[in-house]
Amino acid sequence: MSHRITIEPSGHQFDVEPGNTILRAALAAGIALPYGCRNGACGACKGRVASGQVDRGPYSDGALSEAELDKGYALFCCARPLSDLVIETRGPGEVRDIPVKTLPARVQKMTRLAPDVIRLQLRLPAGERLQFLAGQYMDILLRDGRRRSFSIANAPEADEYLELHVRHVPGGYFTTYVFETMKERDLLRLEGPHGDFHLREDSAEPLILLAGGTGFAPVKAMVEHVIHRQSPRPMTLYWGARDRAGLYLNSLAESWAASRAGFGYVPVLSGPAMTDGWAGRTGLVHRAVMADFPDLSGHRVYACGAPAMIEAARRDLVGGRGLKEENFFADSFTFATDGASP
Repeated sequence: MSHRITIEPSGHQFDVEPGNTILRAALAAGIALPYGCRNGACGACKGRVASGQVDRGPYSDGALSEAELDKGYALFCCARPLSDLVIETRGPGEVRDIPVKTLPARVQKMTRLAPDVIRLQLRLPAGERLQFLAGQYMDILLRDGRRRSFSIANAPEADEYLELHVRHVPGGYFTTYVFETMKERDLLRLEGPHGDFHLREDSAEPLILLAGGTGFAPVKAMVEHVIHRQSPRPMTLYWGARDRAGLYLNSLAESWAASRAGFGYVPVLSGPAMTDGWAGRTGLVHRAVMADFPDLSGHRVYACGAPAMIEAARRDLVGGRGLKEENFFADSFTFATDGASP
């Protein structure tokens, strides 16, 4: 038996079949609820259950606090209704105006940026363009029906190619294919754009951009979008990696800092090798933000990386540095090695 969901304040309604999540059913009904990681780690899909019963499903503690649970909040990417519901959620904003497309794409160029990172540049058919917001992601549709999600690393204005940064995950079904079998001129099927992790342009508040590993990809899109618009908005990029090779486009980030007033770049390594000759910052990347910004109450933070990084950054920056909860935007990468992910 399906359950009817009513969204307040918009009044939109849709049905959820048994076992389905609220977010998945809403998207299938053409209702663009906000979302990011779709796995309970980032908190972008958070909303309040005003009435009815819900199974909140598995989620990261940092994405949904005990206080929020007490107030009836849930993550709609994980939550499954047990009855008819009335839910309250913020509007999807600009995302609702962008159509999701399914398109073929040809692998135009493959560039090894690091031993375990390849940049894919994908060309769409002549006359086709994918409209998206800086920070969103796209799905690669595989022949067996599975899909792999990757952030778009180019700015919306520079859309001759779609750029993806693919990190090799040992045992990963798709990433192993990219590193061992894929060739230039191969064809892929894409679907997108997806996600509520995108640069908001309704404010001039300074930006803290926090990237872990290939979480640099959507951050790169944001920076290049701001540069293209010639916005004077202050930005500071903190990019964390284990070793020097993990900062696979370090020279690009350094060029932004050298050429743009109001842009700062802080690379941080958590475990530099002796051969790296590293004299820069070390430790957890979000701790570097805390050291440099004792008060973040007037900032916006965009964070992209592993769930542990996102969880720690949310906890420490919102709880310990005065950042407003609504000014913390996150996209969380998760990987599996059982053939079900990347």
